[in-house]
Amino acid sequence: MSLEAPPLALYLHFPWCVRKCPYCDFNSHAAGADMPAAAYVEALARDLDSQVPRVPGREVISVFLGGGTPSLFSPEQIGEVLVHARRVLRFAADVEVTLEANPGTIERGHFAGYRDAGVNRVSLGAQSFDDAALQRLGRIHAGDDTRRAAEELHASGLVNFNLDLMYALPEQSVAAAERDVAAALQLVPAHLSHYQLTLEPGTLFGARPPAGLPDDDAAAEMLQRCQERLLAAGFEQYEVSAYARPGRRCRHNLNYWGFGDYLGVGAGAHGKLTDAASGRIVRTTRPREPRRYLAQVQAQGVEEKPIAAADLPFEYMMNALRRVEGCSRLEFESRTGLPWSTVRATLELAMRDGLVFADGDCWRTTPLGARFLNDLVGRFLP
Repeated sequence: MSLEAPPLALYLHFPWCVRKCPYCDFNSHAAGADMPAAAYVEALARDLDSQVPRVPGREVISVFLGGGTPSLFSPEQIGEVLVHARRVLRFAADVEVTLEANPGTIERGHFAGYRDAGVNRVSLGAQSFDDAALQRLGRIHAGDDTRRAAEELHASGLVNFNLDLMYALPEQSVAAAERDVAAALQLVPAHLSHYQLTLEPGTLFGARPPAGLPDDDAAAEMLQRCQERLLAAGFEQYEVSAYARPGRRCRHNLNYWGFGDYLGVGAGAHGKLTDAASGRIVRTTRPREPRRYLAQVQAQGVEEKPIAAADLPFEYMMNALRRVEGCSRLEFESRTGLPWSTVRATLELAMRDGLVFADGDCWRTTPLGARFLNDLVGRFLP
């Protein structure tokens, strides 16, 4: 099979938060008064310069500034990063540029500044509109902070924004989960990410689960009720936890789910790059700890690890089967360089068990498959 270079995105990681949330397993660190913001912006530019030769002439379709909390950095600093990225990379004319923001860190007028810096999409970490639930989650903001942030987004013309919402929170009822979705819809977002609270290893909640977590049946009912509300409001579900108004799907995340390529820049950032000529697909990583990253970004090259051919079916399906439209033979073969026969028997067994179904040339998860997605994807492990 012929391996083809897929679309290319750029991920820029900003590793600081006001404080670490007890459920978060991302690479984030509490920001002190001595957070080296200016030095970090310079380090991002050097990091990017060192990686650009890996993608000669390739067009960037999306940029995602994630964290951590990128909105701890000023619009001027974000603009400096984006100006440099445009200077050394070829951006698509309609490039999507997303900034993650915590509603508790946005100063009035900053969204207009981020817009002027080149941001054209924002993802707000609302999580809930219930102040007591937000306190139990360790969040620094209240529901009204999210409402004010949404008002500012509309006023600045950044109407393409996402709200992150979680459900199955400690002591949350089905009705409370529905109220969160209703409150989110009142803010007229273009996109909504709706995902279940997960107790991740290595987090405070993972070590000491909070009291009052809903059971599996209650969580399933929350998902169903909230999903019905979103669909009735005109949102389309296109991934397990992603809902969008028509034309507002997140291009950056779609690239991840389609096994696309991305440069990973910043402390702890991961990348994935395809070299069609050599037939190699590699994962790249950068040092996680910010000060180590700042010290080594110039002296130490990007750490890379080729993805073994035996791992490619799992690596591809882990993301592709999250999408409502599933995966296709053409995409699998062009993104992995493997023949369709590599996964066909596994898919047919999963179909026999009611986890997937064939829809023309696409294979899609059933409701049962979506519910047990980890088990389904695990079938593709070598």
